Amino acid sequence: MNLTNAFSLNMVAFPATINVEEVAQECAAIIASTCTSAVGHADTAAVFSSVLGTNVPMNRVTLQLKAGEKILVGQYIGPRLPEGSTSLPEGAMIKWLMVSIS
Repeated sequence: MNLTNAFSLNMVAFPATINVEEVAQECAAIIASTCTSAVGHADTAAVFSSVLGTNVPMNRVTLQLKAGEKILVGQYIGPRLPEGSTSLPEGAMIKWLMVSIS
């Protein structure tokens, strides 16, 4: 399973049904520890590492999801991350989402 900081319909092989469920941060941390990073920005990867308590390296890749696959998405909500960020700025949060393809 991959850990990403974004989800796009370009990632899906169609036809497909997409299911999205919110995941508690504690569960996301456990899941993320077994994921391959597909986080495409270094600062976002550093923030994810800090929030999840596990190393999340930057890894800019193209994903193509097929039926039966899942990804964990960390949806950053807040102001643009300042250059060199390693923690969430005040007022920001990450919503963790499990995206399943069937």
